[in-house]
Amino acid sequence: MKFIFNTTLAMVILLTFPTSSFSQDTSFRTDKFYTMSGFGFSVPVGGSSEFMTPKFSTTLGANIGIGHEGLFLYPHVSLHAFGYDNRIINEKYNFELQNGRSTSYLLSLALGYRKIIHKFGFYGFLGSGAGFILTPRVAVDAASGVAVLNNRTNHMATIEPGAGIEYNLGGISLFTESSYMHGLSDVGGKPFDAVPITIGIKPNLSKLFNKKKTNL
Repeated sequence: MKFIFNTTLAMVILLTFPTSSFSQDTSFRTDKFYTMSGFGFSVPVGGSSEFMTPKFSTTLGANIGIGHEGLFLYPHVSLHAFGYDNRIINEKYNFELQNGRSTSYLLSLALGYRKIIHKFGFYGFLGSGAGFILTPRVAVDAASGVAVLNNRTNHMATIEPGAGIEYNLGGISLFTESSYMHGLSDVGGKPFDAVPITIGIKPNLSKLFNKKKTNL
């Protein structure tokens, strides 16, 4: 985790320094505002991988430019589905559960930096978020033979460094992105860590802001 975090942080810092191969018009930004939507999967790592497996994920958000350089705010909401084996039993939930499904709902806000070189955009970000993860568990009444499936709600805060690449097609960009999502509380008795991998599209709505600025 430390290697990925340090690598991503270094990328964000390096991108903030100007290079001779790139110049940006300071009168307005061509990357002022993107909406984004993507899908993919989230790979559990560390202790989470012992009882969670990747299924699918989806993300909705926006990139909001700050100032005249490459800084941007990155608010986004994400849903991640995992295969889940519940190994924690007690008097009430007295059986292990295999091949269940766990789902996370997370709202995050990150600060990022984008460097545009020709039709490609390279960006890194660092943010945090909060939400909850639903994990299944089962209770079996031996006398009646009835099994009751119940979800436990695990509230969680997260820290998430990441990076991505965009390819500009004009009014829309294709992108791929990956991050390291570290939970500040446990799930299933283990620290929660996962690597979301996302591909999707980013419609560029920057012209709307630039027109408003021109008309002022």
